[in-house]
Amino acid sequence: MTEQAHRTEEGITGKPTAASRTTLSHIMTGNDTNLLGTVHGGVIMKLVDDAAGAVAGRHSGGPAVTASMDEMVFLEPVRVGDLVHVRAQVNWTGRSSMEVGVRVMAERWNESTPAQQVGSAYLVFAAVDEDGRPRPVPPVVPETERDKRRYQEAQIRRTHRLARRRAIKELRDKRVADGLED
Repeated sequence: MTEQAHRTEEGITGKPTAASRTTLSHIMTGNDTNLLGTVHGGVIMKLVDDAAGAVAGRHSGGPAVTASMDEMVFLEPVRVGDLVHVRAQVNWTGRSSMEVGVRVMAERWNESTPAQQVGSAYLVFAAVDEDGRPRPVPPVVPETERDKRRYQEAQIRRTHRLARRRAIKELRDKRVADGLED
């Protein structure tokens, strides 16, 4: 596709998926653990948010804030000494929002095995201007078949998020109208 084919109504040129892809790595220490000796889920979630935020800011060319986190999955425990790699990329973009997919990998400090996936998450970021108002983002241009699949899956997740939000609002509005809540 031509560069012109990847321009938005605002004239913003699209960016390929690889342009903002990032990996952050961190060695887990005793300060990161819970009473079971495994790393707190919240520590992993912060690393996920950090990596996703870096990707969102890089893709959008400025500040971006976390709007939601979907489907944070913990597959295996992370332990003290593990080298954790958090890999993130923009999967989908809207007018001012972006879905960032994140994969969490861990290398065991005491094993000579390849890194294994220990978690994953999807986050939605909103690009904001200096006053905190939404601002347009460049469209993401999926490059590989895997990127194209992730783009399509992100559209499905977005549809489900919006439908869930709508259903909850309708239920709450009905309960208020029926006098069951204020």
